[in-house]
Amino acid sequence: MKKVRKYLSLACILLLLTSCSLPGLGGNTEKEVVIATGSTSERQILGYMVEEMIKHYTDLKVDTVTNLNSTTLINVAMTKGDVNVSGGMYTGTSLTGELGMEPIKDPDKALKVVQEEYLKRYNRIWYPSFGFANTYAFMVREDYAKEHKLEKVSDLAKLKGDIKVGVDTSWIDRPGDGYQGFQETYGFAFDHIYPMQIGLVYSALSSNNMDVVLGYSTDGRVASYNLKLLEDDLRLFPPYDCSPVAQKEIIDKYPELNTIFLKLAGTIDSKTMQELNRKSDEDLIEPQVIAQEFLKDHNYFEDKEVESK
Repeated sequence: MKKVRKYLSLACILLLLTSCSLPGLGGNTEKEVVIATGSTSERQILGYMVEEMIKHYTDLKVDTVTNLNSTTLINVAMTKGDVNVSGGMYTGTSLTGELGMEPIKDPDKALKVVQEEYLKRYNRIWYPSFGFANTYAFMVREDYAKEHKLEKVSDLAKLKGDIKVGVDTSWIDRPGDGYQGFQETYGFAFDHIYPMQIGLVYSALSSNNMDVVLGYSTDGRVASYNLKLLEDDLRLFPPYDCSPVAQKEIIDKYPELNTIFLKLAGTIDSKTMQELNRKSDEDLIEPQVIAQEFLKDHNYFEDKEVESK
């Protein structure tokens, strides 16, 4: 089935944020499924998984829009009717973003709230999680963790005066779950903390330039660099569980989509997502190919029974 890949230029992104719609951004959302993905490998892999599942189980026409590089842009595109499915949305991001609500630390409650609010405000269905959350996470090398008996973030208190800690620059002044929030939640500060670009923290840790870093829990380099995630035992970071989201109109029109989205629930844990991201970011395999191979390896979850929503 022929698909059209649409890549957005900066001009198109700026237009998307205005009151004008963008004819041709996706396909005809009244008659077909148009999936929005982001600029990250993770969102693109998930978007293509959704696409491939729909192609496998139906004869519907599917278009995919890539490189909508923020949840805000995806939300605007869905609101304007340019797309009708998002390949992956994150609870914590949407709670404090487009929903304008306070962070919720309990994962089940956070999911319930976004599901209710998305249906009420946008007439969209927020499906159960793929099975993983992509959140900030403190991490160390496996050998370092064994040497210092590190399992959770609270364990870092005994090393706070000696360790070198590399963190995302934006995290330092981030409200709520930033550095100030960390100190209030965990009751200690680091004597040696170094703001840096988030993409550099993994290599800095692997090369022993840092002892501890703050990175993303599903980044592919966690696995390839043999890093250990420390448990956020006092729940500083709100949950960022990832799920597909769809406009209710397209589900009502093609109810078979409901079963397809539910088949994807709980199929990808954090370690699996790390490995899929690693294949894209380090092995440079195309996200669509990764999605296809993953689904073929799991027989498109054909034998998975789902409960009706």
